Amino acid sequence: MPISTATKVEALEEDFGSGAKLASLLGVSRSRVTRWRQGEGVDWANAERLDLLELAWSALVRLYDPEVALSWLEGLNPHLGDRRPIDLVRAGRTEEILRAIRAERAESFA
Repeated sequence: MPISTATKVEALEEDFGSGAKLASLLGVSRSRVTRWRQGEGVDWANAERLDLLELAWSALVRLYDPEVALSWLEGLNPHLGDRRPIDLVRAGRTEEILRAIRAERAESFA
């Protein structure tokens, strides 16, 4: 059974320390995140971004401490042509994000 948007939002808010941080990462308003947490429907594009952020975050915290994982999301990444992973999350570039995470994982075990 899929996890509800409200549950995802609550978990990510906890992981990132606030709804404001989650909103910033997704490039949406804080009030939108609050409405999602309260059960308001989420449009398709934002649902996809939220799912991708959740997927990327869960993979990254298996590799790194949360602070390092957050830095990875927000920092320039050579596997992505010196683009920021979070910008690709916002653009819904799933395959590129997953490739970059796989490359990080391969380097961490090398």
